[in-house]
Amino acid sequence: MIARAARLFSVIVTPHPQPPAAALLWRASSSMEPPKTTIQDPDITVAKPAVAEMQEESPPIGLMPGETVVREGKAAILFPNANKVFYNPVQEFNRDLTCAVITEFSREVLAQRGVKVLVPGEKERVVVSLSDDPNEADMQDRKTDIEEAAVVTATAGQKCEGGLRVLEGLAASGLRSVRFALEVPGLRSVTANDFSHKAAALIARNAEYNKVADLLQASCKDASMLMYEMRGKNDRYDVIDLDPYGSPSSFLDAAVQSVSEGGLLCITCTDMAVLAGNSGETCYSKYGAVSIKAKYCHEQALRIILHSLDQRANVYQRYIHPLLSVSVDFYIRVFVRVFTGQATVKNSASKQALVYNCIGCGSFHLQRMGRRTNNGKHTKYSAATGPPVGSACEHCGQRHQLGGPIWAEPIHDQSFVQKVLTAVSGNPSRFATSKRIEGILSMVTEELEDTPLYYTVDSLSSTIHCNTPPLLQFRSALLHAGHRVSLSHACKNGIKTDAPPATIWDIMRCWEKTNPVKREKLSEMMPAFKILSTEPSFEACFTVRDDANPQSRQRHLTRFQENPQAFWGPKARAKAGGGIDNNLQQKRMKNQNKRKNQVTDSTQHKSLPCKKFKEGTCTHGDECSYSHVPECTIEKKTE
Repeated sequence: MIARAARLFSVIVTPHPQPPAAALLWRASSSMEPPKTTIQDPDITVAKPAVAEMQEESPPIGLMPGETVVREGKAAILFPNANKVFYNPVQEFNRDLTCAVITEFSREVLAQRGVKVLVPGEKERVVVSLSDDPNEADMQDRKTDIEEAAVVTATAGQKCEGGLRVLEGLAASGLRSVRFALEVPGLRSVTANDFSHKAAALIARNAEYNKVADLLQASCKDASMLMYEMRGKNDRYDVIDLDPYGSPSSFLDAAVQSVSEGGLLCITCTDMAVLAGNSGETCYSKYGAVSIKAKYCHEQALRIILHSLDQRANVYQRYIHPLLSVSVDFYIRVFVRVFTGQATVKNSASKQALVYNCIGCGSFHLQRMGRRTNNGKHTKYSAATGPPVGSACEHCGQRHQLGGPIWAEPIHDQSFVQKVLTAVSGNPSRFATSKRIEGILSMVTEELEDTPLYYTVDSLSSTIHCNTPPLLQFRSALLHAGHRVSLSHACKNGIKTDAPPATIWDIMRCWEKTNPVKREKLSEMMPAFKILSTEPSFEACFTVRDDANPQSRQRHLTRFQENPQAFWGPKARAKAGGGIDNNLQQKRMKNQNKRKNQVTDSTQHKSLPCKKFKEGTCTHGDECSYSHVPECTIEKKTE
């Protein structure tokens, strides 16, 4: 939260010399007191004239000096040019996917309340009667007419009294919240919160600018404190969206308490370096799990955040049900529902698992934290037995790393994902990133639910130093061996399978026989030497099968999209004084890819400082190819 606050306080809002009518939001009249729409902060109050008292429609909000308008989806957002990190085009896919998921969640929840959700561009479902009896067909038509007349409809952009209450805890400019208000039907209210007063003011202006002020309320509070205040059973939010800069760990405890029964949590994590194994001790301090460096690090990150959410929910006798968990680009996004139930919470230990990962060949095994046994109507809980591996890897003789605990249950609800996929593919004009959403969700529906983590074909080949088998041939070999296999949306070369590591290495041994490696170059201490010293237990068949190529691959869907431009990814953290560093790309060019752009002209070396001169050991004098001018002087000249 401190990071987001630092980013948001950096915005510079220049006062307009002649503020438009919308700018009067921040002025309270001393002679008349019109009805007020209050931002949830004692220091900020927005006064908005009642519609009944207005004889004429108020003019549209004008732009303040330095502001610009960014359009995404149906929203048009005012952005101050002083801080470019307010808008991140990389996250448009994230926002589109969130709107699609909340729409289906709203459709599912409001259907139980007798409310029908209407989405522009969607085709109406037609009920066809297969009966030959005309009387029965007429009765079906009358029944359908009665049901349609009795059902209340909810459309996007309009307030639904029996709808969902949504909270965006870290809203910045309010773009995501405005899009919710304009594009997601069936909402009763949207609260866009941010710790920065300037951000809250900008959110209120954007709500007025998009004419959703009756549905969207700005809030200026600490996100955790706001959620803690709404822990009451009747005060909880139906949907909570958290998209911080970095780790969301400090907000998870408040989020699992302030979401309603069966409510939806939408969490984004951009600290992938921590979750992917670069800092296992930091990962443990934030999420209660140790991350390890492995090829399956992206799915490991998803399962660590799900483990952390479930553990925090268990403290309050609550548990999670994952709807969709995706790892794309540089971040992960999880959508989970939260329920209450003491009996189900007891199953939590059996849903978590430790990971034993071989440091030599990359084979992994999962060890459940608990054991659950069903004896008729009774369920017995006991400690798990293990470990599943010996002191050394049976395949290469190396040691094991211990990671986790991670969530070992399915990370998607396939029926819910299919609903979202059907809605997006049936209405492709709704989102700008519809093709990519369709591609990723198609891969998600093809993934094996009960097989955590994955292997990569290139890493298996690298271990034994042989050529990489084609993806379809390797998948076919697993299918011929009687095992299930699927791809992974988290990795282009990922292979999810229920085959044990022994079977996988037998297939690789058979592949090596047709593509032999130079055994004389293998040391006895190398994993490849021991793996290839063992004969395969069966003869693998690499004939390509028809079912080895999944539908998403056959249809050439957009599954792993290339970056549309250079330096595509998370932007720099904002400075507290305002704005971001203008020399960011210059620093990137100076500190990265040094070998790709080598200096061929020796005269260009004069712009670089001489290291030996700095140490006092340079003997070339004026003939030195590098500069003997102090570094501070060189920087001033380049500026």
